[in-house]
Amino acid sequence: MSAFLILDVDIHDQDKYKQYMKLVKPMVEANGGKYHVRGGPFEVMDGSWQPTRLVVIEYPDMASARAMYESDDYAPLKAMRESCSTGHTVIVEGM
Repeated sequence: MSAFLILDVDIHDQDKYKQYMKLVKPMVEANGGKYHVRGGPFEVMDGSWQPTRLVVIEYPDMASARAMYESDDYAPLKAMRESCSTGHTVIVEGM
């Protein structure tokens, strides 16, 4: 069953984040991930949540999403992302 990694990212250093995006995309794809949303306009329809930048990545399953996110290979890129942005990340199982 597919799983989706969903990030709400508030970028503080655009140049460094652009570098992160360039480096992370091949890693995501090599680990079975497929981008469905990578920024772009959105509308909050209900509630008080005010996301900044949304990213949605589909993986084959929860284990694949978790393995990529917790991998030693991703760790330096995660640190890079955290140094130039703040946000929230969830993994949710699809149907």
